[in-house]
Amino acid sequence: MPSYTPQTNLSIERFRLDGMMLLCVCYGIFFLLTVQACIALMQRPRYGGKIADHRLALLFYVFITFVLGTISFGVNLKYTEMIWIDLRDAPGGPLARVEGYMSYRINFIALATGHIQEWFMQGLLLHRCFVIWNWSRWVMVLMITLYTTMIGLSITVLFQAGTNGSFFNNLIELAYLCIEVGHTVIYTILVTNRLFIMRKRMKRIMAQYDSRTYDTIALMVIESAALYSVFAIVFIVAFAVHAHGIATLCFLSIGKIQGIAQLFIIIRVARGRAVTRE
Repeated sequence: MPSYTPQTNLSIERFRLDGMMLLCVCYGIFFLLTVQACIALMQRPRYGGKIADHRLALLFYVFITFVLGTISFGVNLKYTEMIWIDLRDAPGGPLARVEGYMSYRINFIALATGHIQEWFMQGLLLHRCFVIWNWSRWVMVLMITLYTTMIGLSITVLFQAGTNGSFFNNLIELAYLCIEVGHTVIYTILVTNRLFIMRKRMKRIMAQYDSRTYDTIALMVIESAALYSVFAIVFIVAFAVHAHGIATLCFLSIGKIQGIAQLFIIIRVARGRAVTRE
């Protein structure tokens, strides 16, 4: 009895499987940090920080991003089962399922929840930037312009993915990724610059002022942004040059990596170790 052996590209299949394994690790860390953030937000700050006014908002943020991230994770997990188990004998084999990601409507749910999760995560950066810059008008105009542009491109990507199934060859997705990373990088530059300015002013007022608080917070902001930005830049380059294997590897985990970076910031805010408007 003749057997059907579909043409395949094992490297792309390996990237998809490795990407899913990386996603599982990232989701585990994301889950643990979510629990830690919720516990920290429900406790009284140890360092006298005033976060009561924003405690419920931060709890809502942690809850909604976790729900959205969990839905995206669950759908990607199910589709991975479909690739190698449910649809392994379908025409084209597993490779056709990996390359035709948006041909299956279930994946639109993962894409949509991932994008909406990004809206919330970038919105948190927006708010933190405004607080640290004391709601400076020029900072608000710049960051809100980037944020609304990002959401507009995101909606366009979702519309195109839902109507014609395009994703990895979609130039709008590439533009969206660039704006999103640009938003994060500009946030990092603005916040660290502001922190160093504040440190300089405090040293001018009090010569013996211990500036380690500002240095630590600036380092935390840079490290958190770098974790996501480096990963996202690799994704953008792979997406631009049509290196679908690496793009698939990065695509599956990028949302969780940004979520992990921002949960570190929330935990610090909850413990009263972040900069406030005062």
